[in-house]
Amino acid sequence: MTNQYRGEMCEDLQASLDILAGKWKPSILFHLINNEKLRFSELQVAMPGVTKKMLTSQLRELEYDNIVHREVYPEIPPKVEYSLTAYGHGFKPLLISMRSWGREHLQHLENWYGNDEEAEA
Repeated sequence: MTNQYRGEMCEDLQASLDILAGKWKPSILFHLINNEKLRFSELQVAMPGVTKKMLTSQLRELEYDNIVHREVYPEIPPKVEYSLTAYGHGFKPLLISMRSWGREHLQHLENWYGNDEEAEA
């Protein structure tokens, strides 16, 4: 039965996971799904724990994969906006499904282990 899953299928799955690999990429994508366009500073405010360096790096990777579009306006000071590409919008159902599963998983863990506050009392 284990021969049913060959390496090719794992490669397909890994290609999807590679897009989401990185602590901040799912958050970036979710913010861009919920907002048509965001400036760098708006993304920073939406994700207070991310550093400028990390946000820049994650955005560049998403841009390289054609998931995120970076629009630079010739203004002073420079204005840069990020948005999802048409291709990047394909991630929307996946992210919504993952959020739903995550919510169910957190509820499952709470039911399984109980509330930490109750255990300490």
